[in-house]
Amino acid sequence: MFTSVLMIEKALTSADVEFVTTLHGDEQVGFHVLLQPRGDQADRLLRAIDDVALGELDDAVREGETPEGQEAQSVGERALEVSLTALRASGAQAEGRLIEDHPLDELKAVVMEIAADEVIVLTDPHYVEEFFHRDWASRARHKVGVPVLKLFSHSKA
Repeated sequence: MFTSVLMIEKALTSADVEFVTTLHGDEQVGFHVLLQPRGDQADRLLRAIDDVALGELDDAVREGETPEGQEAQSVGERALEVSLTALRASGAQAEGRLIEDHPLDELKAVVMEIAADEVIVLTDPHYVEEFFHRDWASRARHKVGVPVLKLFSHSKA
């Protein structure tokens, strides 16, 4: 079985599930999902700049409404459960956990712990972080010792 660590920041959509579960054709894939709620991994200014770059001005104005702290934790728990259920319903094996601090340290530990074959980072575009190579995928490539694939979420959750 091919083992992937899947890093996400929100619930997977049905299009996302289909995308990641068909990447390896008919090969059986197991996923270990790591979710860090969006409110915990980037500050409001960077998120607002990303929204403006995407032409989503209404979203930029509402960045102050993004859950943070304990509220982000409960939103994250629900998003993780939705994602795991969707992956399992597609026939994939899936388990996962929330990331609270230091996502790349956690990623490296999980990759080693489960002997992962690859890492898939599936997020919305983060133009500022990507431009400066500070996004999860860019930083993980130098840290985890397995291939890292950067994918963009297909639609809003």
